[in-house]
Amino acid sequence: MKVALLANLKKNAPTWPGMSPDQWDDLDSEATIEGIMEAIRSGGHEVTFLEGDRTLLETLPKLKPDICFNICEGHFGDGREAQVPALLEMLRIPYTGSQVLTLALTLDKPMTKRVLTFHDLPTPPFQVFERLTETLNPDMQFPMFVKPSREGTGMGVSVESVVYDHDQLHTQLQRIFEKYSQPVLVERFIEGREITVGVIGNLVSPVAWRIPDNEDAPRIQRGLHFFPPLEVNMEAYPEERGVYTSRIKVDLAHDFRYICPAPLPEDLVEDLRWLTAAVFRVTGCLDVGRVDFRLDASDNNKPYILEVNPLPGLNPGYSDLCLEAAADGWTYEELINRILGEALHRYGLDE
Repeated sequence: MKVALLANLKKNAPTWPGMSPDQWDDLDSEATIEGIMEAIRSGGHEVTFLEGDRTLLETLPKLKPDICFNICEGHFGDGREAQVPALLEMLRIPYTGSQVLTLALTLDKPMTKRVLTFHDLPTPPFQVFERLTETLNPDMQFPMFVKPSREGTGMGVSVESVVYDHDQLHTQLQRIFEKYSQPVLVERFIEGREITVGVIGNLVSPVAWRIPDNEDAPRIQRGLHFFPPLEVNMEAYPEERGVYTSRIKVDLAHDFRYICPAPLPEDLVEDLRWLTAAVFRVTGCLDVGRVDFRLDASDNNKPYILEVNPLPGLNPGYSDLCLEAAADGWTYEELINRILGEALHRYGLDE
């Protein structure tokens, strides 16, 4: 197969005076691109890297790939992760991973939480602020967690993200409005362990974007492979006060402290897998994804869904999904080619 690897390299990202230093924290490094390309070649494919920007209108027709391995985060817009997939669908070129609607939905954390709430999936109570003058809903209780609505890689998340009164809330809202110029998500802070579950595969078709109304219905997970849950070892970061901050995800990425498989009872692991499958289903994910949880220490470790990432990081050295796959006995090459293989199968190209 002729494969085009589509991504946004940090070194190629646009710059301007006064831009935030974390503006492109969620873009990929050259090490990630090289790792993925080597893995794809090991599967017997030909692979070419293309920067995922407007130049694709010229480079893709010239290359004529059989399929694209897409990990583009995009640069601008509230649906930036969906822009390259939209272009690929216009050009009728197959690609790995979730499609346009899913990528636009899941980039918007409040909209994702509305979908989860509609399906009675456990996610912390929340409110979205667009102005400093808005009044806090009476059912919201401190402490609360404050973060940008449409950023990844922990951008805007620090120890100050946890607020305990109205003054702290006002201060943090102002910081995020000024730095990111977007709505702010405020949700109840769940004190407890941080767990993430990676998944690869596709639910057996046909599958609707819903979960059965009947609570006694079987938990539909066929077609999905769940990696062992990974726990962030927050004890290694006492200065972060139990918050999985941007500093941990970016500055300390090469010294990431984690436990995988996370030491959890089997019935809780099964619940996390079911919730991961349910999120995968109701948001329309394809091929690969990762769901992040908090276990409520005050409520017998009840899992709460924080968010879903249909474009999980694939750095071979420190990305959560790669660490989970390694804990499951998978090589990096097996992980990358399985993602590619799932997409090839969906498009009927694996024959």
